[in-house]
Amino acid sequence: MSFLSFNAPFHGVVRHLIVINILVFIGTYAVLGSEVFDSEQGDYLTLGRMQLAAFLPGSAHFEPFQIVTHMFMHGDVAHLAFNMLAIYWFGSMVELVWGPKRFLFFYFFCGVGAYVLQNAVQWWDLSRVGYDPTLWNGCSLGASGAVFGILVAFAVIFPNQEIRMLFPPIAMRAKFFVPIMAALELVYGVGGYQSGVAHFAHLGGAVFGLLLIWFWSGFKVRF
Repeated sequence: MSFLSFNAPFHGVVRHLIVINILVFIGTYAVLGSEVFDSEQGDYLTLGRMQLAAFLPGSAHFEPFQIVTHMFMHGDVAHLAFNMLAIYWFGSMVELVWGPKRFLFFYFFCGVGAYVLQNAVQWWDLSRVGYDPTLWNGCSLGASGAVFGILVAFAVIFPNQEIRMLFPPIAMRAKFFVPIMAALELVYGVGGYQSGVAHFAHLGGAVFGLLLIWFWSGFKVRF
């Protein structure tokens, strides 16, 4: 966890994204209810709020709208809080520079990129061991992929901005902090650490964000 050495404004698209995520978190529990998973059958007895999470294409639970809705779904309060704080800390400053329209497009582009890479790796991994990916009933959810895209944008725009870590309590420039975070996600993903975390979704958001910034710069930005 980290925090910036300045107070970011709470406004615009960032404010709306945070409010919508909080409302979706509360609303899905109230309207759709909790999911019920049968570990013996390896499938959901009741999808509940997980109807809006992202399942692999071809799965019996897959719906096209999940490509977008999964970005507004979170597993618990801690998951929600961490992502919303990151959107506030980093996204507010990026939106100030880019404006709301470009920032919002970038946010969704990174979120979809996270979905694409996470599911592509999941599909390949299941096929590699001879398992039919369409029978896989796992899902992914959260704004983390879009958040990692925002982190990349922040590091490009404010490379020398100091980010103060809480654990461990050290300070680090954004241009070093973000690549280190991405490298850790790659190590965790390839090594199979923290299996409940969609590490390749984080990487997908970062990579797609980087490519989009590069494209917008006319391929002139040097990283």
